[in-house]
Amino acid sequence: MRYRIYLLIIYVFSLNVSSKAQSKLPYKEIPSYPANYTQGKVISRMIDGLGYRFYWATENLRVLDLNFKPETLARSTFETMDHIYGLSFMILNASKNQVNERRNPDQMTANELRSAILDNLKLASEAMALVEDLDELNILFQSSTGRKALPFWHVLNGPLADAIYHTGQIVSFRRASGNPMNPKVNVFMGKTDL
Repeated sequence: MRYRIYLLIIYVFSLNVSSKAQSKLPYKEIPSYPANYTQGKVISRMIDGLGYRFYWATENLRVLDLNFKPETLARSTFETMDHIYGLSFMILNASKNQVNERRNPDQMTANELRSAILDNLKLASEAMALVEDLDELNILFQSSTGRKALPFWHVLNGPLADAIYHTGQIVSFRRASGNPMNPKVNVFMGKTDL
């Protein structure tokens, strides 16, 4: 019991310390759209849509929400966020034609994880907005047997779609744990009435 109280105190302290940093996170709303369409700008906008959804799906999560899982074999909300963190690196790396390498798990608080994901998505969106031809990009993997390159198509049906899917799970999980997402979030317009 003391351990849980201790964890709760640490969590509340981390919320207070990082509240200013959290208020400056990208994707409180979707940025204005560009004047014209290019392949890269369309993908950039898809990433912005993910960023906006993730921002609000993870806004004001409580310890109860972070630990929630619909059943014992499922990932918790926090574990789902950690999975999205890995996906955000794959999206970012693909936007820069950089190799994905197996990463060691980072020990982060929920707020640090949230910030890192949103920052990765913002960087990926900015890089994609500059791309004229998606044929220039691949999703690259390094393994003990060598490097593998797959066309950018795999980013769309792989990490990008997967991150959107898991963000929806977070929305569902937080509703089930009694802390529904802000009802004023408008994913169609990319704005939230506060």
